[in-house]
Amino acid sequence: MLPNGLGKTFRFLGYTVQYGCIAHCAFEYLGGIVVCSGPSMEPTIQNSDIVFSENLSRHFYCIRKGDIVIVKSPNDPKSNICKRVIGLEGDKVCTSNPSDFLKSHSYVPKGHVWLEGDNLRNSTDSRCYGPVPYGLIRGRICFKIWPLNDFGFLRASPNGHRFLDD
Repeated sequence: MLPNGLGKTFRFLGYTVQYGCIAHCAFEYLGGIVVCSGPSMEPTIQNSDIVFSENLSRHFYCIRKGDIVIVKSPNDPKSNICKRVIGLEGDKVCTSNPSDFLKSHSYVPKGHVWLEGDNLRNSTDSRCYGPVPYGLIRGRICFKIWPLNDFGFLRASPNGHRFLDD
């Protein structure tokens, strides 16, 4: 009786470890569902919107200007932030706020990206903490899942003028 129960316990633990490894790999490398909070990406993503984030792009260095990404916060490594990629390494970006009279520009260093929220007046982003290392990118948001009336791919940046071509 005891060996039979012990065998079932070990089989159960084995399956648990196997499925746990599969789930970890799926969430780490394929993607997952993310609940966004905060006003920094309005009007594109509202507070409490649910989105799907894929993680393959970051592994294959396929992140492009205009993509919305999930990133480990440079200020608080325990939290993630959702921002739009405005510049990639070597790109010239506007580092000043929209309300600043004199505009300042800088170049994004190698291995970094420049991130900004779509709600420029209410976003803590690269204008505050500077360029973000590419390694902090966790995934790229593909489409919105909830609310259902807004289901689908995300709209273009309302701040397209912030993308510089120099």
